[in-house]
Amino acid sequence: MNVEMTVSTAVADLALGGAFTFDALFDAVRQRRQRKLRVVELAELGDHDGICAVWLTTDTEDLILHAHSDSVLHRQQFVLHEFAHMILGHCDGDECSEVDALLPDIPPHTRGRLLRRQDLDTDTEIAAESLADRLAAGIRGSAFAESRYSEIFA
Repeated sequence: MNVEMTVSTAVADLALGGAFTFDALFDAVRQRRQRKLRVVELAELGDHDGICAVWLTTDTEDLILHAHSDSVLHRQQFVLHEFAHMILGHCDGDECSEVDALLPDIPPHTRGRLLRRQDLDTDTEIAAESLADRLAAGIRGSAFAESRYSEIFA
């Protein structure tokens, strides 16, 4: 897998340009997947679990549960990583078969992908984290553009 090409193609396919808001990205992901999308902080997730965020799917919606962090940027990165998995289609079709084996008693339509961001040794996780970083850069670019940062400090 050529991660850079995969990520660049995914960013281009979103058609958001080089700078965009989190809300614009949220809407693009929701429209692309043609389903309801919710993002919820779940205080029970945390470092003790080793889970930063969980992407759950049902027949009609995607749900991202993320851990609390005192840093807004850190929380945003949790969510962007899950968005990246969605954008890259990592849980479409048979891609989540490992979840089937881990959670056999949970009906297939409620299974999600439990993603541990620290396990970055697979192509899937590397691509998702790389895309999440690119998405964060686009959001930062929008914030700088809106604040005229580059005009004032350049």
